[in-house]
Amino acid sequence: MPHRTELYQDVPSTCWPIVYSPGYNITFMGLEKLHPFDAGKWGKVINFLKEEKLIADDMIVAAREATEEDLLVVHTRRYLNRLKNHILESSPEWSFVVATITEIPPVLFLPNFLVQRKVLKPLRTQTGGTIMAGKLAVDRGWAINVGGGFHHCSSDKGGGFCAYADITLSIKFLFERVEGVSRATIIDLDAHQGNGHERDFMYDNRVYIMDVYNRYIYPGDGFAKRAIKRKIELDWGTEDKEYLQKVEMHVAGALNELRPDVVIYNAGTDILDGDPLGGLAISPQGIVKRDEIVFRAARTHRVPILMVTSGGYQKRTARIIADSILNLHSLGLIDKNLATGEAKSSEVELMLRTTPLLEATQLPV
Repeated sequence: MPHRTELYQDVPSTCWPIVYSPGYNITFMGLEKLHPFDAGKWGKVINFLKEEKLIADDMIVAAREATEEDLLVVHTRRYLNRLKNHILESSPEWSFVVATITEIPPVLFLPNFLVQRKVLKPLRTQTGGTIMAGKLAVDRGWAINVGGGFHHCSSDKGGGFCAYADITLSIKFLFERVEGVSRATIIDLDAHQGNGHERDFMYDNRVYIMDVYNRYIYPGDGFAKRAIKRKIELDWGTEDKEYLQKVEMHVAGALNELRPDVVIYNAGTDILDGDPLGGLAISPQGIVKRDEIVFRAARTHRVPILMVTSGGYQKRTARIIADSILNLHSLGLIDKNLATGEAKSSEVELMLRTTPLLEATQLPV
């Protein structure tokens, strides 16, 4: 019997299936600036969407923090305990594990209660947001968690600024709690290999993983690659034309190969030209087009889609994410009719089936 959770509560029909909380953003004595990740980008995305009048505060689904019981659906208790304390000689409170995961060495010297409040709580709130957005996607046809996408974290190991396995958790919650959801496809388009969810679903044939990543960068997890059903490895400096052609071809192939009940789309923006960690050369327009391709494919195949924002290590990525969401809305790929909450889950597929699609625009050359 699944445990009682606050993450699957009913959402007001006035809310769009866009999940966010101000608690996502990480600000603590400037330490967040020691990692190239923009630890406030999530709030910036929301502010841009509000400036463009797409949403208002009362239209956003407020993310809830995942509790320890929620996290134990996937994570081992041993791993969660290691995030609380790591026993070092004469210093049981030093936060060694979290410093390693976040790649911010000074975190090592902070009392763990501060690390919990200022670093891990925001990540747990984003994780709760992904779990909530999974249910919303199935109920309403689509959902976007403005945070999340911690694809390097598995049940018993974190890394790469990923402390909780939100993608795995969202899928496991759906499998356990939502009737009719028994197959999922992960489309991971972050610049890095998604080794966390790959390790978690290594032997689970209900989950199909497509991963497109720079073959030369972190994490280079050869064992985890065995879980990828559709693997597209990119070279340094891959540009729009080649990238978008591969994405379009392989997304269609993945959805034709296994008809899922839900798509989890890891929409990292670290593919952007100039990203210090991604090593690819995709333009802002290419990222917007990429997201359009994935959402259009999900609509064509009548499959609910959950998008998480994942990596992206430049200040301009927040604007690009907002522009992409605005583009999806302008094309009818995230549609108010699917987001009213007035339709029951059984009616969402009919709405996906009957909503007219705009003609696909030509890929840039």
